[in-house]
Amino acid sequence: MSIRTDNRPSYTSFGLAWLMGYGALALDAGSDPITDLPGQLPGILLAVGIAAALGVTCVSIMKAQRGVEGTAALQGTLSGAGWVVGFTALFLLITSLEGFLAEHHVGTVLWPTGSALVVGLLYLLGGTIGRDLHQYALGVYLALVGGAAAFLGLTGMYALLALAGAAGYFIAAAAERRRLAVAV
Repeated sequence: MSIRTDNRPSYTSFGLAWLMGYGALALDAGSDPITDLPGQLPGILLAVGIAAALGVTCVSIMKAQRGVEGTAALQGTLSGAGWVVGFTALFLLITSLEGFLAEHHVGTVLWPTGSALVVGLLYLLGGTIGRDLHQYALGVYLALVGGAAAFLGLTGMYALLALAGAAGYFIAAAAERRRLAVAV
């Protein structure tokens, strides 16, 4: 039995999280922000959005994995572990660079861009294993958006992640309906 996950809720919730969270950070970033949002509100919006999207994704995956055994179950377990490994490695890299360079702002750039890169590469791998061209394309897109965002300064980085990153998720969610219809 193979795992068939409807990724629309996950893609939509992550798109909203990126749009609202990174959008708020873009509006509030830099020495001359577009708007002055209260305290940590932009970061809180991003964190709450990501947490909600992770919850939606976990529920979708658990529903899809009901009754799955053997190789497909192992693939699902290893894929989930890959996410933990990817973000643990990113944490170690950013933490070591901040210490080595004695620059705490490294994380300000590397957490958003590095996260987009890790997510993109994991989607790319998931699309490869699951023969899901939509997920693969989203992975390629997010990895490139994350890499490119680092060149744009703080406000530009957040704006690109908010607009282009969210758009990628929303397009993938729209394409998911077609993928599911073709696979039936």
